[in-house]
Amino acid sequence: MNRILVVRLGALGDIVHAIPVAAALRRSFPEARIDWLVGAKHREILDLVPVVDRRLVFQDSSFVSAVRELRAAHYDVAFDVQGLIKSAALARSSGARRVVGFSASYARERLARAFYTDAHDPGRGGSYDARETRHVVEINLGLLQAIGLTVARPEFPIEHVDSAAARQVAGQTGGRYALINPGAAWPNKRWPPARFAAVARALRERHALASAVLWGPAEQPLAEDIVAASAGAAVLAPKTTIADLVALARGSTVMVSGDTGPTHVASALGVPIVGIYGPTRPSRNGPLLPADVTVTRDATCQCHHLRQCRRERMCLEEIAVDEVIDAVDRRLASVDVPRRA
Repeated sequence: MNRILVVRLGALGDIVHAIPVAAALRRSFPEARIDWLVGAKHREILDLVPVVDRRLVFQDSSFVSAVRELRAAHYDVAFDVQGLIKSAALARSSGARRVVGFSASYARERLARAFYTDAHDPGRGGSYDARETRHVVEINLGLLQAIGLTVARPEFPIEHVDSAAARQVAGQTGGRYALINPGAAWPNKRWPPARFAAVARALRERHALASAVLWGPAEQPLAEDIVAASAGAAVLAPKTTIADLVALARGSTVMVSGDTGPTHVASALGVPIVGIYGPTRPSRNGPLLPADVTVTRDATCQCHHLRQCRRERMCLEEIAVDEVIDAVDRRLASVDVPRRA
């Protein structure tokens, strides 16, 4: 197998969860050319993944030119790790002899199955819903069974980078800090900022650990509110690129965050995580180290996988500060657990 295409257009956390697919392919086919078709917004993380040879940037306005470029590569196999009609159509349009994707019962859009030559069903005889009980990294790696590969342990080859933002935070915090990440694209994934501020105060009082508050597009006021309410326990992180995020995460002692892209980046790096989960399940989207701790209302949530809560009071609002502080205490008690290389 000489030419391989991976299709995962976005988003950040989902791309991180697909990196082990490319890593396993590189380990099994060291001389192969491995390309990745990615959305323009999310290319930056792949620039730090050395097992990928070419990052092909897709924009909705350039479907025809994208297909022309894909076809010129003469791929032996294409893996659609996204399961959308769009991603499946792009994988099939590449002209690859084999196009591997998920079964109709698992693909995000059932009609995507029509574009595949090989479909992987993550379920075991249909006896349970793989969306709920298996981690998405494991499910993604299952696609490789179509070419005879079974992967026991996921790998996340992400390069080390130098970062002025990380040096700034290290200088502000004395070199030892927690990361607090309060933002999320889904409103019902955002824990109240006042509670994050309380966690920052507890980190300082109980562990002598300063906090740096991350923020993304349109999230700076949210981060500033947390810093202002932290009584000096937290500092505002500077504006960051994905490379900055990687460096900040690698330098941190622990991250406290909801289910969002930066959390998955940090988890892939082996950073200790305390996750705060509402509409998504830790069993599927949670951090990957056994010592990591999640605080969740999984059992009572009525809006699983929905961007808007169906209830007047979001399930995340039922998670108390003391629960998260206790989770932080437990996670910090095991920080000597080795990180990923």
